[in-house]
Parts: sequence; structure tokens; C-alpha cells
Amino acid sequence: MSDILGYKGKRVVITGCFSGMGEAAARILLDLGAEVHGLDYKDCTLPLASFTNVDLRDPASIEAGVAGLSGKIDCLFHCAGLPSAVFPAMDLMKVNVLGMRHLTELILPMMQGKGAVASISSTAGMGWSQRIPVHMELLMTQGFQAGVDWCEAHMDQVAEGYAFSKESMNVWTMFMGARMIKQGIRFNCTMPSPTQTPMMKHFHETAGKGVVDAAAEPLGRYTTPEEQAGPLVLLNSDAAAVVNGVVLPVDGGFMGGVVTGQVDMSMMMANAQQDA
Repeated sequence: MSDILGYKGKRVVITGCFSGMGEAAARILLDLGAEVHGLDYKDCTLPLASFTNVDLRDPASIEAGVAGLSGKIDCLFHCAGLPSAVFPAMDLMKVNVLGMRHLTELILPMMQGKGAVASISSTAGMGWSQRIPVHMELLMTQGFQAGVDWCEAHMDQVAEGYAFSKESMNVWTMFMGARMIKQGIRFNCTMPSPTQTPMMKHFHETAGKGVVDAAAEPLGRYTTPEEQAGPLVLLNSDAAAVVNGVVLPVDGGFMGGVVTGQVDMSMMMANAQQDA
């Protein structure tokens, strides 16, 4: 039982390992004895087995990054993401959905019939169930460019990009989990509540501090990258061997509060209007 998570000697790939939740997850994986290979737009200083600069907005960059990997890959962690305050909507769609999907499609054959994929979504994607047919249209596109074309033709749905991309990530996780489990590969994702990362100032600028603070209820504070990284690492571990297709709130009870009426969504909307 000393290695219940089963990462010792496992070969894992993690995107977004430069900072925030991705860096925290990479640190945990290293401590657990995993062989960690990092992909990020910015350089990572952790003692990884390998690191490659990759731009998830560019399929050629993704393909070049994966070409530098070899052998069996046991787990893939999607921790890269962009805030909408700084980047245009299509950049968010490329990084959070299309680039993630393209990278996964390249990695899956390297899992050789057994593996796990865990991604970081957001409580901003909690409305996924309200427009599943729309998200499935996007997810049924074949290839990176076809996905770009769909998004550009449906900017009324994409809007600012962040919420829609996270909703798509949630639906993609459930779709892929059901599709790939018979091939021995699991898919799960987390929905963090506001977390104290370098991107937080951008969320304040975009959504307004009042809305962000409201999404931190009932915990009453922002979480830390380490608190978010732990559940993510658990999802890809041997201890979660039959956990599949799960969109896991990691939010201190926010989702439960919304469902049971203990968190007032109308107050969040009022805060949004006040901040605007």
C-alpha cells in the first residue's frame, strides 16, 4: 500500500508545467517517482526527464513536441490554459479545446492500450449541460483546422471563449471516457474554484472581483495550486482505476451550494453588473 497511487516508474506527459496548477502537479508527480515530460509555451525549471516548448495554438508545434517523445506514455495531464482578459477567444479555443484534443490524439497510440488522461477545466464551465448538442457539433469535427472553422462560424456561441471552451472540455471528457474505456484508457477532469495563480488578476479584470469572490463560496477563500493539483493527480492514478468520464468539482463545496440553493447565483449576477 506504500505506492497506492502507482506513479513510481510511470512515464507521464504534462502541459502547462511552467506555473500554477500544472507546476504544482508536476512537483507532486516527481515526488511520487514518475518520469515527467513537460510541454509548455514558457520554459519550466523543474528537474523533468524532458521539456519541450510547445504552442498549443499551432498544430505543427504540437506535432513537433510529441515527435520528441518515445516509448510508452502512461498518463497525460492537460494543465495549460489562457485567460480571456489577455487573449482573443479563438486563442482560448485553440489552447483549451482544439490543441488539447490534437495533442491527445497524438499521445493515445503511445499509451499502448492502457492509460489515463486528466484535464483542468473550471467552474466557469458548469453550464455545459445546457448546450450539449452545440458542443457535440464541435467535438465531431475532424482535425484542428476543422475545429477552427467551426468556431469561427459559431462565434455567437463561443463568445469570449473561456466559459465555452471549459464547457467543451467537460463534454469532451465525458465523451472520450465512454468512447475509450474499452481500449483501457480513462478520461477525467477537474473543475477548480478560483485559485491563486498568476492568472487570477486577469480573471478579476474580465469577470470582476465580486463574481470571482462569489465563486469561492462556501469555502470563503481562493484555493492554492497544490490543493488543485492533488485531486488531478489522483484522477490519473491507480487508486482511481475505475473512475472514468468524471467532471469533478474541486471547489470547496461551491457546486453543492449552487445545487442546494445555499449559493445565490443571482447575487453573482448582481456582482457582475456592479463590477461592469
